[in-house]
Amino acid sequence: MKNHILLLLISMFLITACNLKSPGIPSDKMNYVGRWKSLSMELVITKDGSVQYERIEGGTSKSVSGPLQKFIGNDFEVGALGITTTFKVTNPPHEEEGVWKMTVDGEELKRVEE
Repeated sequence: MKNHILLLLISMFLITACNLKSPGIPSDKMNYVGRWKSLSMELVITKDGSVQYERIEGGTSKSVSGPLQKFIGNDFEVGALGITTTFKVTNPPHEEEGVWKMTVDGEELKRVEE
């Protein structure tokens, strides 16, 4: 019985550990990597798939920090352990007159750092 409990605990740990790490950014989505800003939002996406997001709107703030789990078309999902947030990208990263832009959750962001 003790062996079954130990095996169950080890299995749960391994499943949890695998879900806490991002698979990284696919090569066709590398344009998403960087620090993106607008007046009310900041989004940081690293090459290893870490995401930090903060949005201040109407006196309230929302923040999300975690591993990027997957891309769904242009959108991307961030989170772990079954708790995820999907970021809706209506205009993927593109360059306009030397400035990189993308629209996330209805907000146009400009890349300020790679």
